Amino acid sequence: MPYETRLLRRETVAEGTMAFYFERPRDFALQAGQNGLVSLLDARDFDGYGPTRTFTFASAPHEPELMIATRMRDTAFKRTLKSAPLGLRVGLDGPNGVMTLHEDASRAAVFIAGGVGVTPFRSMACHAAHARLPHRIWLFYSNRRPEDAAFIGELRELEKANPNYRFVPTMVEMDKSALPWSGETGVIGRPLLERHLQGARSPVFYLAGPPGMVIGMQTMLQGMGVSLDDVRDEEFYGY
Repeated sequence: MPYETRLLRRETVAEGTMAFYFERPRDFALQAGQNGLVSLLDARDFDGYGPTRTFTFASAPHEPELMIATRMRDTAFKRTLKSAPLGLRVGLDGPNGVMTLHEDASRAAVFIAGGVGVTPFRSMACHAAHARLPHRIWLFYSNRRPEDAAFIGELRELEKANPNYRFVPTMVEMDKSALPWSGETGVIGRPLLERHLQGARSPVFYLAGPPGMVIGMQTMLQGMGVSLDDVRDEEFYGY
């Protein structure tokens, strides 16, 4: 394993979703949106899935810690992350992946996230604000309810830090929510995109979420005349 680190802290960032923060190795050259293999080096709780998972880093390159966020399910890996003492030894292999922001700032970036698939976009949006990138960015973020939406407050606040960034969250099951909501409702579809993407020049689309959602978004974008050469995607299987 190229790097070894340790668990520093953890917090709940939405109902059923937790973030885990790790010490960042000195020469870990992360680009916003990349992922890595995370291995539990001292695991004592085992199941058939093994002690290693791939996670996209939700932290931005300038942030001092490495952070991942995940829906909590009853697996040995996640039970260990949730309950082990801080200081847990963890192996890191990476960073990997090409889910990074395109270089041509004249082209808009359109991020479409479902649930915890927002993690690469949290990294990329925070980096864009910090680095004062000139790209115009739209982030469409679909969840069942506000209670399920990790980082939603932070992602909304980024609009104040970056005038080139727009945040469009939408909820699909508000009838099951106990919280007020005055934003968009319903699935991310062509009408929603076209209503908000006025003035988006030659956009590059980035998709991250459950496999069914990613496939559905690809089909929808093709129907809108978007070339798959202008679509980048990452599927989250929820292990």
